[in-house]
Amino acid sequence: MDFIVNRQNLREGKFESKPTPKLEDGQARLRIKKFAFTANNVTYGAVGELIGYWNFFPALEGWGRIPVWGVAAVDESRHPELPEGERLYGYLPMSTDLIIEPGNVTTHGLTDVSAHRAALPEVYNQYTRLAAEPGYDRTQDDRRMILNPLFMTAFLIDDFLADNDFFGAKTVVLLSASSKTAFSLAFLLSRNRQCQVVGLTSQGNVSFVEGLGCYDRTVAYGDIGSLPPTDPTVIVDMAGNATVLRAAHERLGDAVKYSCQVGMTHWEERGGVDGLRGAKPEFFFAPSQVDKRRKDWGAAGFNQRSAEAWGTFLAETDGWLEIVHGRGPEAVQAVYLDTVEGRVVPSQGHILSLE
Repeated sequence: MDFIVNRQNLREGKFESKPTPKLEDGQARLRIKKFAFTANNVTYGAVGELIGYWNFFPALEGWGRIPVWGVAAVDESRHPELPEGERLYGYLPMSTDLIIEPGNVTTHGLTDVSAHRAALPEVYNQYTRLAAEPGYDRTQDDRRMILNPLFMTAFLIDDFLADNDFFGAKTVVLLSASSKTAFSLAFLLSRNRQCQVVGLTSQGNVSFVEGLGCYDRTVAYGDIGSLPPTDPTVIVDMAGNATVLRAAHERLGDAVKYSCQVGMTHWEERGGVDGLRGAKPEFFFAPSQVDKRRKDWGAAGFNQRSAEAWGTFLAETDGWLEIVHGRGPEAVQAVYLDTVEGRVVPSQGHILSLE
């Protein structure tokens, strides 16, 4: 069973059932146990055509399977190095099953080398063999699925900004400050103290953002006019709301030294970014920074640095993250629509299963 959505209208989703195909030599069938669904996954759908997210898990023409991060078990294997029953963590569809072609199999992980994924970013094709992971704690699976993909994006943005000396800015303004990616980035930025961290959010989320403790200042969208227009500033947009982004650029003008778009939590309000004052917004593509740092630091060095940062961040989530579990098609569709419509409470993280 697959949950598929209309590529042209993300509100329209349905379930499709089809016969289970037989495995070929070298393939394995994964039984998808559970996965997280966040606003980040809505971004995958909103920019699916532009970035190629629809290509990971093909579906009916005009429809797509939105990728999620989750845990799966090897249900059947015709690959000599991948035993049945092993648990994997990685990029999955919102489905009950997935057939992969394991390649580059090591003690710690593997890559799906299926032909349709060959041209896609390698980082999304890799799966972690959980039993072999040093210090693996199964009780942290849910937090990992919800937060780790978002944190890794934040880790890479933080690294990219630092690598560019923050483009000379002294202030970083985060749009959609209540989002988990923005909070992750604010946490990392607040640790180095090189820049003041300002969060822009809706009026209803101001108290939540202030309570996170990692923003120097929280500003409601309606109060953008209170931003100091002369401080050299970097804008990081998690919302994708063209109206808010334009208002921030208009207020800050030439003080905007760098502006990047990361998410589409306000996916219906996205629009053109031409003619904005200050630096023209650029789309941040995390896999490019992964490739750069793996060349700079080596794969082991990259993994060590990111793991250390993740461990520090994870300890800060106990006080605010509420994990909500849902099982079955109705639960999956309900959480999907709530997330698309922006109705999910920022303090909640949803773990879903079609089993």
